Amino acid sequence: MRSTILAALVGYMGAALSSSVLLSGGTIIAFDETSNSLDVIRDGSLLITDDQIAGLYSEANPKGIPADADIVDCTNKIITPGFIDTHRHGWQTALKTMGSNSTLAEYFLTFSSPAAGPLYNAEDVYAGQLAGLLEAVNAGVTTTLDHAHLMWSTDTAEAGLEASIESGARVFWATAIDSTSPKYSVPDQIRDWKKWNKRSFPNGLVTLSLAYDGWDIGMPEHTQAVVKLIKDAQPPVLTIHWLGGVWPINSSPSLLHSFGVLNGSTAIVFSHGPGLTSAEAQLLRSTNQFISITPESEMHYGHGHTYSHLVHDQAALGVDTHLTFSTDILTQARLWLQRTRSRLFDEVMNRWDIPARNPMSVNQAFLLATRQGALALRRPDLGVIKVGAKADLVVFDGRTPGMLGWVDPVAAVILHANVGDIEHVLVNGKFLKRDGKLTYEKYGELVDRFLASAEKIRGDFLARPLPVLTGSFFGAEGRAFYGNAKDVDVVRGEGTGYGPLFRGPGDKTSAKTASKAKHDEL
Repeated sequence: MRSTILAALVGYMGAALSSSVLLSGGTIIAFDETSNSLDVIRDGSLLITDDQIAGLYSEANPKGIPADADIVDCTNKIITPGFIDTHRHGWQTALKTMGSNSTLAEYFLTFSSPAAGPLYNAEDVYAGQLAGLLEAVNAGVTTTLDHAHLMWSTDTAEAGLEASIESGARVFWATAIDSTSPKYSVPDQIRDWKKWNKRSFPNGLVTLSLAYDGWDIGMPEHTQAVVKLIKDAQPPVLTIHWLGGVWPINSSPSLLHSFGVLNGSTAIVFSHGPGLTSAEAQLLRSTNQFISITPESEMHYGHGHTYSHLVHDQAALGVDTHLTFSTDILTQARLWLQRTRSRLFDEVMNRWDIPARNPMSVNQAFLLATRQGALALRRPDLGVIKVGAKADLVVFDGRTPGMLGWVDPVAAVILHANVGDIEHVLVNGKFLKRDGKLTYEKYGELVDRFLASAEKIRGDFLARPLPVLTGSFFGAEGRAFYGNAKDVDVVRGEGTGYGPLFRGPGDKTSAKTASKAKHDEL
């Protein structure tokens, strides 16, 4: 029988408490390190002291709780660890809805860092980054690995960093060393990174990290400079875009291994990795490095999903370009769960057999959204509810119309919950969302700043012609050519149902013309 006090922080009763919160009477999705699995505590309570989980209890009102504790009634609620997003570009928030039908090849020519950079100043970056992070917090995302490829100037880079600090979220700020920037040289970017690396950040919530995508396409001297920086400074996290398969861009684990950086102290997160081989997967396992699967993005843009489901033990989840879809990890976990199930079911039915067992569980999807993200960042104190872990927590209201009637809390969260069901979000023991509302005091002011910035950016964006994709991908002659997927229309007639993008009053292209032009280009 589980003891009344499941665990308590060593020395907790004798320690001086500066702040404490008791989440009382909820169903807690905890983690049992002995069995390496989820453990559900019903009608229990969770004590937070400062920034840590100090105790887990199997009763709603345990004894010995500090008299001045903030007691939060969590009856009929589900308490989970905060969700972890291991791949995002926060600065792109202002471009929301502008790329709803774009492919990855189009993205490179429209919304990527080199393409969109000229539209942004430091104010735009600050407003977009802060609004995007608060959007994520509202959705229960407490930790974000931000691949910050906004290295257009010292000012724009620092604006993104300051916005990350201001958000109160836990952010791994991975500034991207980028040789494509016309006015911000790689030596200057590295100089600034070293300057930022000397800073101390409030409450340790922002962790300076690194990103670099030029391993096979950048200038050799730049790559060598990045390798030296990694070996000398040993950043906590390095993140890299990597596709494989038909995509003629190679930033694979084996390539990084040849530079001597894969087996060091730095955690490396390869974003996407759909075309990985069995050899690459084994290399990830042997060096304990991870891929970040971004299900909705990869399906939206056409990255492909060839083999990434075969390396879940070295995988986590991410959102990627939230300009094109939702910002929450709940959606990503649900999509990936059903995408994986469907693919593996097809393998059985293609043999003319009937599936007898579901090959992926809701528990596995939950772990991908939480603990696996923490392991990818080499932070075992995140993404789990256990004594001593950071108090990054989400509380779901179990009596909303969509949640009403749940029995299995993991299934309720993964298959039934939505962002509107999230009542509280805590990061480092502090409420960033309480009673369904963000606690950021200047949110109204931020909304006005962000909308003014977004309107300006959209106007400049709409003045540009849409790209026309013909021939080979980025000059990859003989290796990668553009091809067309079959249109699937919902309205009879030629191209009538596809329709235009409704991109605002600044878009001077008529609906009929835009629809036909898009159809002809593709």
